[in-house]
Amino acid sequence: MRSVTCSMSVSLDGYIVGPDGRFDWSVPDEEVFRLATDEVRGLDVHLLGRRLYETMRYWEDADRKPELNDLEREFAAIWNALPKVVFSTTLTEVRGNARLASGGLAEEIERLRAEPGEGDLAIGGATLAAEAAALGLIDEYRIRVYPVLVGGGTPLFPRDERRVDLDLVESRTFSCGVVYLRYRVSR
Repeated sequence: MRSVTCSMSVSLDGYIVGPDGRFDWSVPDEEVFRLATDEVRGLDVHLLGRRLYETMRYWEDADRKPELNDLEREFAAIWNALPKVVFSTTLTEVRGNARLASGGLAEEIERLRAEPGEGDLAIGGATLAAEAAALGLIDEYRIRVYPVLVGGGTPLFPRDERRVDLDLVESRTFSCGVVYLRYRVSR
């Protein structure tokens, strides 16, 4: 059965978006971008909320953006080929290799886990990830901790979370100061 992963960038004080709604502090350098590209390469499906879907639509027309470097073009090609399931109550259509979710999160994940495939299922977006965590659907967390304190905003983990024990699978420190932590949920 395929694993469900949650891969996010977070400030040292635990926020994925600052109090001003910005996350420009989490723009990866080349080394961290390469890690993110490799993560996406290992996925079969990405489940995402509306806001993340709208943010990631930037990559859909990468072939018309001459300012992108080779690594960014590689990421765009992988991202655009990746099937995506978008959870939204306001969108009526999505573009590219995406579809709107036809059921609830637990039902979609159950159906996707039952399908054949080797790669992981990824959850993206703060609200969707919090819902998946509350339902106990996440098997692995892949967190990139940025060396910045933003002082508030959207937390990676809602404060009403239940206890979840984790096993460290991998840790890595990048030259830019980002620390990568990969944890598997203890079962």
